[in-house]
Amino acid sequence: MPLSAASSKSLKRPILDESVQYLTCGVGDETFAIQVAQVREVLDLCPFNRIPNLPPFVRGMIDVRGEAVPVIDLRIKFGMAPAEITDSTRIMVLEVVVGAKSLVIGALTDRVFEVTALDSNAVAPPPDIGSRWRSEIIRGIGRCRGRFVIVLNLNKMFAMEDLMSTGE
Repeated sequence: MPLSAASSKSLKRPILDESVQYLTCGVGDETFAIQVAQVREVLDLCPFNRIPNLPPFVRGMIDVRGEAVPVIDLRIKFGMAPAEITDSTRIMVLEVVVGAKSLVIGALTDRVFEVTALDSNAVAPPPDIGSRWRSEIIRGIGRCRGRFVIVLNLNKMFAMEDLMSTGE
């Protein structure tokens, strides 16, 4: 017996919790969304302390209120060429859970836009093919102000082996 449109809608789980707020940021021409609950703060660009033998996407360390925080260049992490630093460049200080550990990581981004809610009914699962990004790091794809927004799964994006790699 076929399901009616009303009953099939009730079986469809939303990709996102509509009560969650997201911080949107830009990397290259792409717009990303990160759950506000994982964002500690957004900083203006500050000098990095370079550490030898880190993976190429780790730009260095910064001091955030006495805590050493590694800074990941999102452009390099996503396989893009490094960008010129501009007045819009920001560091998002994020909390991620990797395995059983909670880590604080800085993410270098080209620009930060706003905090917004995304309509869970308008967010689709990531496509299986044709996606420029690894689908396991994407929670969904939605729209904000007429643009596609890629909702990131930070806990999967920053895998422990990535952070522990020596870059060799």
